[in-house]
Amino acid sequence: MYENSASVSSGVEKHHVQTTFNYWDDPGDGSKPLPITIGGGRISNRRPHLPHEFLVTDITGEESKYLLDSHGFQYCHHKSVEKDFIDEQAIQTTYYEECRQLVKKITGAQRVHIFNHKVRRGPTQWHHLGFSNLANRGPVTRTHVDQSYDGAELRLRWEFPGEADELVKKRYQIINVWKPIVTIEKDPIATADSKSVPDADLVAAEMTEDGFKGEQWVVRHNPNHKWYYKHRLTPDDVLLIKCFDSNTTVARRSLHSAFEDPTHRDKESRQSIEVRCLVLHDA
Repeated sequence: MYENSASVSSGVEKHHVQTTFNYWDDPGDGSKPLPITIGGGRISNRRPHLPHEFLVTDITGEESKYLLDSHGFQYCHHKSVEKDFIDEQAIQTTYYEECRQLVKKITGAQRVHIFNHKVRRGPTQWHHLGFSNLANRGPVTRTHVDQSYDGAELRLRWEFPGEADELVKKRYQIINVWKPIVTIEKDPIATADSKSVPDADLVAAEMTEDGFKGEQWVVRHNPNHKWYYKHRLTPDDVLLIKCFDSNTTVARRSLHSAFEDPTHRDKESRQSIEVRCLVLHDA
Protein backbone atom coordinates (compact mmCIF):
# COMPACT_ATOMS: atom_id res chain seq x y z
CA MET A 1 0.00 0.00 0.00
CA TYR A 2 2.82 2.39 0.85
CA GLU A 3 5.51 3.62 -1.50
CA ASN A 4 8.08 6.35 -1.29
CA SER A 5 9.22 8.22 -4.35
CA ALA A 6 12.11 10.65 -4.68
CA SER A 7 12.75 13.28 -7.32
CA VAL A 8 15.08 16.21 -7.74
CA SER A 9 13.86 19.78 -8.33
CA SER A 10 16.16 22.79 -8.43
CA GLY A 11 18.98 20.72 -6.99
CA VAL A 12 16.96 19.63 -3.93
CA GLU A 13 16.18 15.96 -3.45
CA LYS A 14 12.48 15.43 -2.80
CA HIS A 15 10.95 12.85 -0.51
CA HIS A 16 7.37 12.46 -1.72
CA VAL A 17 5.30 9.87 0.14
CA GLN A 18 2.48 7.63 -1.04
CA THR A 19 0.39 7.04 2.06
CA THR A 20 -3.14 7.13 3.47
CA PHE A 21 -5.18 9.80 5.22
CA ASN A 22 -8.13 9.01 7.47
CA TYR A 23 -11.34 10.78 6.44
CA TRP A 24 -14.64 10.92 8.25
CA ASP A 25 -16.86 7.96 7.34
CA ASP A 26 -20.01 9.84 6.35
CA PRO A 27 -23.00 7.54 6.99
CA GLY A 28 -24.90 9.37 4.24
CA ASP A 29 -28.08 9.77 6.26
CA GLY A 30 -27.55 13.39 7.26
CA SER A 31 -26.63 12.56 10.84
CA LYS A 32 -24.04 14.74 12.56
CA PRO A 33 -20.56 13.49 13.46
CA LEU A 34 -20.24 12.17 17.00
CA PRO A 35 -19.07 14.86 19.45
CA ILE A 36 -15.58 14.84 21.00
CA THR A 37 -15.01 15.60 24.68
CA ILE A 38 -11.59 16.53 26.06
CA GLY A 39 -10.96 17.14 29.75
CA GLY A 40 -10.25 15.53 33.09
CA GLY A 41 -7.13 13.88 31.70
CA ARG A 42 -8.84 12.00 28.88
CA ILE A 43 -10.34 12.32 25.42
CA SER A 44 -13.46 10.67 24.04
CA ASN A 45 -13.39 10.34 20.26
CA ARG A 46 -15.44 7.59 18.61
CA ARG A 47 -15.97 9.14 15.20
CA PRO A 48 -15.57 6.54 12.44
CA HIS A 49 -12.92 7.24 9.82
CA LEU A 50 -11.73 5.38 6.72
CA PRO A 51 -8.25 5.45 5.09
CA HIS A 52 -7.80 6.79 1.54
CA GLU A 53 -4.61 6.85 -0.51
CA PHE A 54 -2.87 10.08 -1.50
CA LEU A 55 0.52 11.29 -2.63
CA VAL A 56 2.03 13.83 -0.22
CA THR A 57 4.29 16.27 -2.07
CA ASP A 58 7.53 17.38 -0.42
CA ILE A 59 7.94 21.14 -0.94
CA THR A 60 11.53 21.36 0.34
CA GLY A 61 13.35 24.10 -1.56
CA GLU A 62 10.07 25.63 -2.76
CA GLU A 63 8.63 26.78 0.57
CA SER A 64 8.23 30.38 -0.59
CA LYS A 65 5.51 29.33 -3.07
CA TYR A 66 3.15 28.31 -0.27
CA LEU A 67 1.68 31.15 1.78
CA LEU A 68 -1.07 31.57 4.34
CA ASP A 69 -3.31 33.64 2.06
CA SER A 70 -2.77 31.55 -1.09
CA HIS A 71 -2.66 28.00 0.28
CA GLY A 72 -3.64 28.24 3.96
CA PHE A 73 -0.23 27.29 5.35
CA GLN A 74 3.29 28.69 5.42
CA TYR A 75 6.74 27.49 6.50
CA CYS A 76 9.11 29.85 8.34
CA HIS A 77 12.57 29.68 9.82
CA HIS A 78 12.59 30.51 13.52
CA LYS A 79 15.16 29.67 16.19
CA SER A 80 13.50 29.48 19.60
CA VAL A 81 15.13 30.31 22.92
CA GLU A 82 13.05 27.53 24.46
CA LYS A 83 14.37 24.08 23.48
CA ASP A 84 12.88 21.39 25.72
CA PHE A 85 9.22 22.49 26.06
CA ILE A 86 8.84 20.72 29.39
CA ASP A 87 8.44 23.71 31.72
CA GLU A 88 4.88 25.05 31.36
CA GLN A 89 5.82 28.48 32.70
CA ALA A 90 8.63 28.82 30.16
CA ILE A 91 6.27 27.80 27.36
CA GLN A 92 3.60 30.30 28.39
CA THR A 93 6.04 33.18 28.82
CA THR A 94 9.11 32.86 26.62
CA TYR A 95 7.69 30.75 23.79
CA TYR A 96 4.26 32.38 23.70
CA GLU A 97 5.92 35.77 23.22
CA GLU A 98 8.08 34.38 20.40
CA CYS A 99 4.93 33.08 18.70
CA ARG A 100 3.14 36.42 19.09
CA GLN A 101 5.99 38.30 17.47
CA LEU A 102 6.36 35.77 14.65
CA VAL A 103 2.65 35.81 13.78
CA LYS A 104 2.54 39.60 13.89
CA LYS A 105 5.51 39.78 11.54
CA ILE A 106 4.04 37.31 9.04
CA THR A 107 0.43 38.56 9.06
CA GLY A 108 0.80 42.25 9.87
CA ALA A 109 -1.75 41.87 12.66
CA GLN A 110 -1.79 44.30 15.56
CA ARG A 111 -2.80 41.81 18.23
CA VAL A 112 -2.18 38.10 18.79
CA HIS A 113 -3.95 36.29 21.63
CA ILE A 114 -2.82 32.76 22.46
CA PHE A 115 -5.59 30.62 23.90
CA ASN A 116 -3.86 27.25 24.38
CA HIS A 117 -1.08 24.94 23.27
CA LYS A 118 -0.49 21.21 22.89
CA VAL A 119 2.78 19.32 23.35
CA ARG A 120 2.87 15.93 21.62
CA ARG A 121 5.35 13.23 22.62
CA GLY A 122 3.15 10.13 22.63
CA PRO A 123 2.81 7.15 20.28
CA THR A 124 0.74 7.09 17.12
CA GLN A 125 -2.20 5.19 18.66
CA TRP A 126 -2.36 7.36 21.78
CA HIS A 127 -6.17 7.59 21.74
CA HIS A 128 -6.34 4.00 23.00
CA LEU A 129 -4.14 4.41 26.06
CA GLY A 130 -6.95 4.82 28.61
CA PHE A 131 -7.74 7.44 31.24
CA SER A 132 -4.30 9.12 31.22
CA ASN A 133 -4.04 9.39 27.48
CA LEU A 134 -3.79 13.20 27.42
CA ALA A 135 -0.53 12.85 29.34
CA ASN A 136 0.66 10.69 26.43
CA ARG A 137 -0.73 12.92 23.68
CA GLY A 138 0.57 11.93 20.26
CA PRO A 139 -0.06 12.90 16.64
CA VAL A 140 -3.58 13.34 15.27
CA THR A 141 -3.97 10.95 12.34
CA ARG A 142 -7.41 12.14 11.18
CA THR A 143 -8.03 14.90 8.65
CA HIS A 144 -9.57 17.94 10.31
CA VAL A 145 -9.63 21.70 10.76
CA ASP A 146 -9.58 22.86 14.38
CA GLN A 147 -12.40 25.41 13.96
CA SER A 148 -15.36 25.62 11.62
CA TYR A 149 -16.41 29.10 10.46
CA ASP A 150 -19.00 29.23 13.25
CA GLY A 151 -16.56 27.60 15.64
CA ALA A 152 -14.04 30.39 15.09
CA GLU A 153 -16.59 32.97 16.21
CA LEU A 154 -17.49 30.81 19.20
CA ARG A 155 -13.83 30.83 20.22
CA LEU A 156 -13.54 34.60 19.68
CA ARG A 157 -16.59 35.25 21.86
CA TRP A 158 -15.31 32.87 24.55
CA GLU A 159 -11.92 34.61 24.71
CA PHE A 160 -13.22 38.20 24.36
CA PRO A 161 -16.81 38.30 25.69
CA GLY A 162 -16.74 42.07 26.17
CA GLU A 163 -15.14 42.95 22.83
CA ALA A 164 -16.47 40.32 20.44
CA ASP A 165 -19.30 42.39 18.94
CA GLU A 166 -16.71 44.89 17.68
CA LEU A 167 -13.97 42.38 16.85
CA VAL A 168 -16.20 40.39 14.47
CA LYS A 169 -16.57 43.52 12.33
CA LYS A 170 -12.84 43.42 11.53
CA ARG A 171 -10.59 40.77 10.10
CA TYR A 172 -9.61 38.01 12.49
CA GLN A 173 -7.87 34.68 12.02
CA ILE A 174 -7.01 31.55 13.95
CA ILE A 175 -3.51 30.32 13.19
CA ASN A 176 -1.65 27.39 14.71
CA VAL A 177 2.11 27.75 15.18
CA TRP A 178 3.41 24.18 14.76
CA LYS A 179 7.03 23.42 15.66
CA PRO A 180 9.19 20.29 15.99
CA ILE A 181 10.91 19.74 19.33
CA VAL A 182 13.30 17.32 17.65
CA THR A 183 13.72 16.73 13.91
CA ILE A 184 10.56 15.07 12.55
CA GLU A 185 10.94 11.61 11.08
CA LYS A 186 8.01 9.51 12.31
CA ASP A 187 4.44 10.73 11.74
CA PRO A 188 5.14 14.02 9.94
CA ILE A 189 2.36 16.59 9.50
CA ALA A 190 0.76 17.41 6.16
CA THR A 191 -1.45 20.32 5.13
CA ALA A 192 -3.86 20.54 2.21
CA ASP A 193 -4.00 23.37 -0.30
CA SER A 194 -7.12 25.34 0.61
CA LYS A 195 -8.01 25.78 -3.08
CA SER A 196 -8.30 22.01 -3.51
CA VAL A 197 -10.86 21.66 -0.71
CA PRO A 198 -14.37 23.03 -1.38
CA ASP A 199 -16.58 23.94 1.55
CA ALA A 200 -18.89 21.07 0.56
CA ASP A 201 -16.25 18.62 1.80
CA LEU A 202 -16.34 20.09 5.32
CA VAL A 203 -18.82 18.98 7.99
CA ALA A 204 -19.28 20.83 11.28
CA ALA A 205 -18.65 18.68 14.35
CA GLU A 206 -18.98 19.49 18.05
CA MET A 207 -15.89 19.40 20.25
CA THR A 208 -15.90 20.31 23.96
CA GLU A 209 -12.57 20.99 25.65
CA ASP A 210 -12.22 21.98 29.30
CA GLY A 211 -15.75 23.39 29.41
CA PHE A 212 -15.62 25.24 26.08
CA LYS A 213 -18.13 23.86 23.56
CA GLY A 214 -16.63 24.58 20.17
CA GLU A 215 -17.06 23.38 16.62
CA GLN A 216 -14.49 22.01 14.18
CA TRP A 217 -14.56 20.59 10.66
CA VAL A 218 -14.40 16.89 9.88
CA VAL A 219 -13.77 16.08 6.23
CA ARG A 220 -15.43 14.03 3.52
CA HIS A 221 -13.03 12.21 1.23
CA ASN A 222 -12.30 13.86 -2.10
CA PRO A 223 -9.53 12.52 -4.37
CA ASN A 224 -8.86 16.07 -5.60
CA HIS A 225 -7.41 17.21 -2.25
CA LYS A 226 -3.75 18.20 -2.65
CA TRP A 227 -1.50 17.34 0.31
CA TYR A 228 1.92 18.88 1.07
CA TYR A 229 4.64 18.63 3.69
CA LYS A 230 8.30 19.42 4.27
CA HIS A 231 10.57 16.44 4.82
CA ARG A 232 12.57 16.28 8.08
CA LEU A 233 11.38 19.48 9.70
CA THR A 234 13.92 20.64 12.28
CA PRO A 235 13.45 22.56 15.55
CA ASP A 236 14.43 25.69 13.61
CA ASP A 237 11.42 25.26 11.31
CA VAL A 238 7.90 26.51 12.02
CA LEU A 239 4.72 25.62 10.14
CA LEU A 240 1.87 28.14 10.33
CA ILE A 241 -1.50 26.48 9.76
CA LYS A 242 -4.52 28.69 9.10
CA CYS A 243 -7.63 27.28 10.74
CA PHE A 244 -9.85 30.26 10.01
CA ASP A 245 -9.88 33.64 8.27
CA SER A 246 -12.84 36.02 8.23
CA ASN A 247 -11.52 37.46 4.95
CA THR A 248 -13.43 35.54 2.27
CA THR A 249 -11.12 36.62 -0.59
CA VAL A 250 -8.13 34.55 0.57
CA ALA A 251 -7.46 30.95 1.64
CA ARG A 252 -9.64 30.54 4.72
CA ARG A 253 -8.52 27.20 6.18
CA SER A 254 -6.18 24.27 5.62
CA LEU A 255 -6.92 20.64 6.42
CA HIS A 256 -4.11 18.99 8.32
CA SER A 257 -3.21 15.58 9.64
CA ALA A 258 -0.27 13.46 10.67
CA PHE A 259 0.55 10.64 8.24
CA GLU A 260 2.76 7.57 8.16
CA ASP A 261 6.01 7.63 6.23
CA PRO A 262 7.01 3.94 5.99
CA THR A 263 10.68 4.91 5.79
CA HIS A 264 10.52 6.08 9.40
CA ARG A 265 7.77 3.82 10.75
CA ASP A 266 10.00 2.29 13.45
CA LYS A 267 11.57 5.52 14.71
CA GLU A 268 10.86 7.08 18.12
CA SER A 269 7.57 8.90 18.64
CA ARG A 270 7.33 12.38 17.17
CA GLN A 271 7.84 15.36 19.47
CA SER A 272 6.18 18.66 18.58
CA ILE A 273 4.34 21.66 20.01
CA GLU A 274 1.48 23.65 18.52
CA VAL A 275 0.34 27.03 19.81
CA ARG A 276 -3.18 28.25 18.93
CA CYS A 277 -3.46 31.97 18.17
CA LEU A 278 -6.37 34.35 17.67
CA VAL A 279 -5.00 36.95 15.27
CA LEU A 280 -6.75 40.34 15.36
CA HIS A 281 -6.46 43.07 12.73
CA ASP A 282 -7.42 46.73 13.07
CA ALA A 283 -9.13 46.87 9.68
